[in-house]
Amino acid sequence: METQRNGDGAIRASIELALSRAEGPKKLLDAKAIGASTDAYFNRTQDIVSHFGESRVTYALFIRRPVIAATGFLSVWLENVAREQGIDIDFRAVFPDSSWVGAGEPLAYITGAFSKLAPLETLALQRMGACCVAAHNAYQMSLILPHVAFLAMDARHCAGDMMQEMMAYGAAVGSEAARRDGAKGFIGNANDVTAPFFGRSHGLGTMPHALIGYAGSTVRAAEMYREVYPNEDLVVLVDYFGQEVTDALAVCRRFPDLAAAGRLSVRLDTHGGRFLEGLDPQESYAVLERHTPGTIRRYRSDQELRNLVGTGVSAAAIWRMREVLDQAGFPHVKIVASSGFGTEKCMAMVDAHAPIDVIGTGSFIPNQWNETYATADIVAYDGVARVKVGREFLLGRYEAHPTDSQGRGVK
Repeated sequence: METQRNGDGAIRASIELALSRAEGPKKLLDAKAIGASTDAYFNRTQDIVSHFGESRVTYALFIRRPVIAATGFLSVWLENVAREQGIDIDFRAVFPDSSWVGAGEPLAYITGAFSKLAPLETLALQRMGACCVAAHNAYQMSLILPHVAFLAMDARHCAGDMMQEMMAYGAAVGSEAARRDGAKGFIGNANDVTAPFFGRSHGLGTMPHALIGYAGSTVRAAEMYREVYPNEDLVVLVDYFGQEVTDALAVCRRFPDLAAAGRLSVRLDTHGGRFLEGLDPQESYAVLERHTPGTIRRYRSDQELRNLVGTGVSAAAIWRMREVLDQAGFPHVKIVASSGFGTEKCMAMVDAHAPIDVIGTGSFIPNQWNETYATADIVAYDGVARVKVGREFLLGRYEAHPTDSQGRGVK
């Protein structure tokens, strides 16, 4: 199978290596398994074409919304299918991974024998649409907050291990695009299996809330972690007991050397049912007025106000934590924010100039799943351009690449 995927540099190399080792593209390769998983009419199409005579066709794959191209997962799967079944499949990416793609633009062309490609359509679309939308979301979030490092914490929200790989791949590709535009992007993720997409061998993260409950106090949990992992930087959750400010300062005083060296971070993960310790609506407004005057004076929707001065990890909560850390003599302690940081919440943090160092989020996972629905249409039969009425826009890119994998001219 012949492929064309562009990209260079260490980031691109790590993504390509991770794709080659990922388990998802190695699953559902033989014809029987694919036939059981695809839509029935594709199997019937295969039977009919086999009966009446083969045709070499070209499919165009597209999505109805703007995305960041992330077709590598699909390409590797097709490579494996071709190898497993001993068939020829020519995959042509119109846009290299991490490129911006407009709504309806064909992302890739797949050429091969109609009877062999027909059963692949359903599974091919599954392996492309969600990756591209996740990449776009990760790209947007990274650009909105270009000076903030992101950590992918999507695995717990995924429907199985293959989706886990697809979402990590999408985030890595979107981050790759954002880094070209000057953003820090996603620096890692929370589990080992998808860490290679971010150029790492292991996932990042220190402790869940459950460890703090086990330890009995936030400080004791930090001590336990430090004893077992003495050489690692320390990130401590501070919301378990509803005493974010009190517990954050207690941990800083317990580990002053780490705090002074910038190797200690406090993670805010306050749930949406309450305010950060010491805040209420009035004080939340006051915090923003002290640090970013005018931010809340413009018209705001209910959701924007919630992100700025509401319960949970609001902009006011982040500013309050930064305020108390600095006042207590811990200016080098970093703030990690998590809990619902999608594009909309990131925009609110920009408006409030929130002093965030790292954001942990899985909210690049597509929120509206129908936006991930990719579509495929055949645009040529035996080299003759032909597509159903209304999809003529797919021909432009096809006619701009008038040679198939065997070097034959197409009409």
